[in-house]
Amino acid sequence: MTRSKTRTPASTGTPSPAAGGNDSTQALLDAFFASGTGGAAAPTSVAPVEPETHEADAPGIEAGPDPVDDDETPVGQLPTAAPAEVRVISDPRCGLIAIVGRPNVGKSTLLNTLVGQKVSITSRKAQTTRHRITGISTQDDTQYVFVDTPGFQTRHTVKGTAALNRNLNKTVQGVLSDVDVVLFVVEAGRFGLDDAKVLSLVPPGKPTVLVANKLDLIQRRADLMPWLKQMQDRHPFAEFVPLTAKKEDDARRLLGILRPYLPEQGWFYDSEALTDRSEKFLAAELIREKLFRLTGDELPYTSTVQIDKFEDEGRLRRIAATVIVERDSHKGIVIGEGGERLKRIGMEARTELERLTGGKVFLELWVKVRSGWADDEQRLKSYGYE
Repeated sequence: MTRSKTRTPASTGTPSPAAGGNDSTQALLDAFFASGTGGAAAPTSVAPVEPETHEADAPGIEAGPDPVDDDETPVGQLPTAAPAEVRVISDPRCGLIAIVGRPNVGKSTLLNTLVGQKVSITSRKAQTTRHRITGISTQDDTQYVFVDTPGFQTRHTVKGTAALNRNLNKTVQGVLSDVDVVLFVVEAGRFGLDDAKVLSLVPPGKPTVLVANKLDLIQRRADLMPWLKQMQDRHPFAEFVPLTAKKEDDARRLLGILRPYLPEQGWFYDSEALTDRSEKFLAAELIREKLFRLTGDELPYTSTVQIDKFEDEGRLRRIAATVIVERDSHKGIVIGEGGERLKRIGMEARTELERLTGGKVFLELWVKVRSGWADDEQRLKSYGYE
């Protein structure tokens, strides 16, 4: 997948004064207050640590055009990433950066802003991200290879989801051992037991950046000082970066801070690459995003999407996909009255799929019941869970 020409992050510029590593809380605080970063909404107080069988098919529905939510980041044409191009650059840098944190702290939103395009789906539903998603940003002489991870699952006792949760956690743990830098994302001013569990997984000595997201909810920067001191007592963070994940200026600032931590070596991908995921994978993810957005809290997160057909017929791309749910009642939620909800899911997905592929798309959706799929290792593998 290569970069859309409509939206590209600007040059990273000079790294922040904090770049290169700090050995004291005061150094982090000085860099923070010197940055001029601020917020402007209702004040947020510093929060303390929190206390511790059958199968049925629904008719397939062809998706027609329908407007996409204005709040969503559009997807450009995203062909599969190619190997690094032959390009002479003096002293290039390239490295792997893990984005980790508990569910729903804004990891995928941050990745999309850093890359400049949507490569990881988002929704208000926790556990939206279920795969290791690679996002690539190449700025000047530096290539940043970000790895978005599922939110670490700490509640394995939820009936019927143990295997899925184990799979998601293995993904997080595997990523942390391979990267050069870790972005540990939390909500600014908050730190609970779920956050602590994720932080405990970071290997000793691994450069770790504390990313305090949702800065727009903090009225005064001084409100974060006691919290930051507490965080620095918990872990020797190399950097502290307060930001709002959707803001491009904040993303550029973060890129500048990360650059000194990346090895001096050749790039892994072409300079225009945005992800190493295939169009087929991204198609399933986009459909799942619309499924979650349009069903909200009605549908449990034990649902997934499987691509059955992904073929070109001339200038037309034919895609057939199946929404997998746990129960008949869930199937009814997805279909909606008279099939209207499934139709809308298909229409919104098709609009983004046409942006993804750069051409016309015929999308057919089905709904099937697969009881117990989220606790079945074999089915998880068949649905693409690594």
